[in-house]
Amino acid sequence: MSATMDFAGLAGPIDELLAGVGAGGSGAAVGALREASAAVDEAHAASRASVDRMYDAWRGRAGDAAMDAALRGQTTAATAADRGRAMADIVERADAEVATGRRELETVLREFTDDVRRLAVGGLGPEVIAAVVESTIDHVGRALRVVERVRAELEGETAAMSELASRTPAPAPVTPAAAGRGGPTVVPAAVSAPPVGGSPVADTSLATAGDTITAARTPFGSGHSPGGALNTVPASVGTPKSPDRGPDPTRPQGGGVRLTLPDGSVVEAPNQRAADAVRSALGQVGTPYVWGGETPGVGMDCSGLTQWAYAQAGVSLPRLAQEQGYGHQRVGPGDLMPGDLAVWSGHVAMVIGNGELVEAGDPVQIGPIRTENSGMRFLGFYRPTA
Repeated sequence: MSATMDFAGLAGPIDELLAGVGAGGSGAAVGALREASAAVDEAHAASRASVDRMYDAWRGRAGDAAMDAALRGQTTAATAADRGRAMADIVERADAEVATGRRELETVLREFTDDVRRLAVGGLGPEVIAAVVESTIDHVGRALRVVERVRAELEGETAAMSELASRTPAPAPVTPAAAGRGGPTVVPAAVSAPPVGGSPVADTSLATAGDTITAARTPFGSGHSPGGALNTVPASVGTPKSPDRGPDPTRPQGGGVRLTLPDGSVVEAPNQRAADAVRSALGQVGTPYVWGGETPGVGMDCSGLTQWAYAQAGVSLPRLAQEQGYGHQRVGPGDLMPGDLAVWSGHVAMVIGNGELVEAGDPVQIGPIRTENSGMRFLGFYRPTA
């Protein structure tokens, strides 16, 4: 038996392991995922202007409900684009892991071939055969360890892909008929009907506290309960194994911070201060309404909540609700981000994203974004951290 023939048989296990690793080559799939994500991003960017135009042309309860649906659609689009990019990154990593494994196996096979040829130079006596068998065991063991490592890496990528593929159920859309549900039944002296959007307050812009309320405590809207636990975390925690994103022209660069909202949607605040303010405000959901109140967990009014939440983030706001937008950047509905303030002549609320805001009704609660509140004059949306 020749050395070459002997090698052909002994190298069989390594050849099989090499064939089992696969060839990789998923560039087309990666390109398709990135192109689809870019297309969704373009649609997301275009929708921002559409939301602003809709807001300018359509006011009232129906307009607020349409704006809420559009903002939720923006979140869905941004989430889809992010998931597409993350999936492309996973496929690229898996491809690279397979390619690295193949190169290592090819090196093992080449070294084994060279070793056998060197040993067989003087013929295949008993000592040579023993040395060849020992070399075979060593090299097959090395090849098995490579395959086991690649398999473990691919299992991790498969788990990451499964997490991205499992979609979070979208919150039910808000309709004009439902826009008044979920907040307190407000009966201010100057208003004969409950406010649109479920939250708030009579216009007492001259009051020291900046807002007031005459209301009976009522349940939260769907998906929220007084005193319930709220989980707001950076996206690196909320979406495990998701890789860092590349440049994204439709969202802030260098300072954006992601949050996972109580409904499971992932949103992006413009910076850490805004994200911290949202976390603080959400942590007070369930706190009773107290006129002039500013004590966490005990009692807060609308401007007390937003002032306190932003103070936790190192940002100072005036105490009066109608003054909390003063000196800050005004933003259109299509550009709303977590931490932005919705300001009326006697009320203020904080946008948390995905078409929702948090505000001190009775108790502090989450509801759909709106521009109407008990007939008050809406002053606009403002970004305290711009």
